[in-house]
Amino acid sequence: MNSSPKILYSRLSTPGGLSEWFADDVNVNGNTFIFFWEGEEYKADVVQRRENKYIRFRWQDEDDQESCCLEFRISQDELTGDVALIITDFIDEEDYDSAIELWDSQVGKLKHGLGL
Repeated sequence: MNSSPKILYSRLSTPGGLSEWFADDVNVNGNTFIFFWEGEEYKADVVQRRENKYIRFRWQDEDDQESCCLEFRISQDELTGDVALIITDFIDEEDYDSAIELWDSQVGKLKHGLGL
C-alpha cells in the first residue's frame, strides 16, 4: 500500500474511513461499531487496537469467540518503509474462495479511495 500508516489506519478505524470502502455505512457508539450492508445491521466491539498499527473487532452475534474476529494490521518494513495491510478474517472453509474474491474487491475500493 503506497500510504502512510496514519492515513491507512484512519480508513480502518473510523466510521467515515470504513464506510468509504468496507461497508455501506458505519456508526459508532462507544466501543461498538455498527456496520450496515444492504440495509442489514451488524455490530462489532473493538477488542484491541494500537494506533497506526492494528484494530481488532469481535462480532457481537457470533457464538464462537475464537472465530468471530476481524483484524486489520498495518506492517511497515523498517528498511524500505513499504507499508502492507494484513487482514485476518475468520471464516468457514467452504466460504474461502468467495471471501478471497470479496476481500480483493474491498481492498480495491480502499486503494481507489486512497488514490492508489
